[in-house]
Amino acid sequence: MHGVASDLLRIYLQDHHAGAVGGLELAKRAADSNSGWAHGAEIAELRDQIAADKEALEAIMDHLEAGPSKIKDGLGWTAEKLGRLKPNDHLFSQSPLSRLIELEGLAIGVTAKAALWEALRGAEGDSVGGVDIAALAARADSQLSLLKTLRRAAALDAFAAADSPA
Repeated sequence: MHGVASDLLRIYLQDHHAGAVGGLELAKRAADSNSGWAHGAEIAELRDQIAADKEALEAIMDHLEAGPSKIKDGLGWTAEKLGRLKPNDHLFSQSPLSRLIELEGLAIGVTAKAALWEALRGAEGDSVGGVDIAALAARADSQLSLLKTLRRAAALDAFAAADSPA
């Protein structure tokens, strides 16, 4: 990679990689904390897909000679951990809102990832270094559809729990 456009692409990929680091941490937490929920298996599958998407991004970055930034990745990891520190009226247990907030966070990350794949398709085509960008874009769309369904179920569960007598 050489030139201003290449430098911008490297920065863009590094920024998205940092997001992928934080997003994968969130997906792992969501899968762990929701393993007993009716949709827990779907969240675990989503976690696995997010991990595979991060690996695909790393393969693309390797092909384009645009390695990840340890500093940005560290910030992405730290941001996800700091996101856990919020008052939710449940000091030692998971709030009924936690699942909904986790799923909304994942939806934000997957939306950004979908934008990445579309930008790469525009700049590099449907395949980069043997990685099928078109398939990744389609999978991101599928993930967003699943997250919409899961968020709806989580909202129903959270607000039904809020209406239950204590």
